[in-house]
Amino acid sequence: VAKDMGLQLPAIQDRGIRMLDKGRTQYFALHGKTGHLVTAERIDREQLCKSVQQCVLRCEVIVEGEM
Repeated sequence: VAKDMGLQLPAIQDRGIRMLDKGRTQYFALHGKTGHLVTAERIDREQLCKSVQQCVLRCEVIVEGEM
């Protein structure tokens, strides 16, 4: 994520980057030292997408400050 946004790793912590998932469970997080998008919770496809063939989880990355 840091690479895609053109940010250096120290800037991740300084800018206040947050992950927003729809729903109560935060499935994704941003690793502070590497800038990688990681899973924060176990993702159970059968529970989330019971009868749907294509299962999609959406999240947003919020960056505070100017880009």
